[in-house]
Amino acid sequence: MRDADIDLFFPTIAEREVQYNARESVADFDACVRRYAESAAAVKSRRPGLLNLRYGMGQDERLDLFLPAANRGPAPLFVFIHGGYWRGQRKEDAPVMAEAFNAAGAAVAVPEYTLAPEATLPEIVREMRSALAWLYHNAATYGVDPERIYVGGSSAGGHLAAMLAAPAWPARYGVPDDVIKGTLALSGLFDLRPLCDVLPNTWLQLTPEQAARHSPIFNLPERAGPMLLAVGGLETQGFKNQTEAFERAWTGAGLQATRIPTPHCNHFDLVNELEDPASDLTRATLAMMGLAQA
Repeated sequence: MRDADIDLFFPTIAEREVQYNARESVADFDACVRRYAESAAAVKSRRPGLLNLRYGMGQDERLDLFLPAANRGPAPLFVFIHGGYWRGQRKEDAPVMAEAFNAAGAAVAVPEYTLAPEATLPEIVREMRSALAWLYHNAATYGVDPERIYVGGSSAGGHLAAMLAAPAWPARYGVPDDVIKGTLALSGLFDLRPLCDVLPNTWLQLTPEQAARHSPIFNLPERAGPMLLAVGGLETQGFKNQTEAFERAWTGAGLQATRIPTPHCNHFDLVNELEDPASDLTRATLAMMGLAQA
């Protein structure tokens, strides 16, 4: 994927370190993380959820579920996977969209996963697939429609959401091939090979071959629901190029993708667009779910 127009590797490793260092791309990383926590706490004070439902036996194999108040029949489900470069953040700070999505009639699930380096990347992917399968098989218990499950994620969560859209795995988990009806990937990492020589690989410990094997750009399905993509206009070129390369690969495979422009966002506040019912990102996601018109 060393396309002349889409450079994912950059001329030097030092430049690559800069391009894939999300933390250093903002003036105050701690303020960004604090906003997640404050937003999530405010949402949860108004939208109490079902917390720490276990989808597996591991300590971190838990998820939170936020259900719409109005009884309109089985609700579509939006599953949001948090970022943190696979080694940071927690589900407790992730459900910033729950209030807006619940008001529109959607349920929201926020799964946790075992962080690296305690878990390898393949194990994290396996956990997210287990969480999806658990939600599918238990949907009716919570008034959720198993035939209307959508996934999203930011940064590392964007990678994991795209890996859920990959082929082959659903049959092994007892779910239909089209268990996911649409995907939202924000600032995702879709080709992991450029990370092998830079800081994230100190906890990922991937060889280039392993990185390719677990890259969504090399795991495209033959058929899939719509893919919504967004990357902040204030992000580094590395993250912008990752989204561009994946969009080209996805549409090149005959699949549907839509880019949502977010020129005012950085790598971290992009997620907070989903708090606002009127934002382009929220409207497009709800429209994908059949709940509103974009």
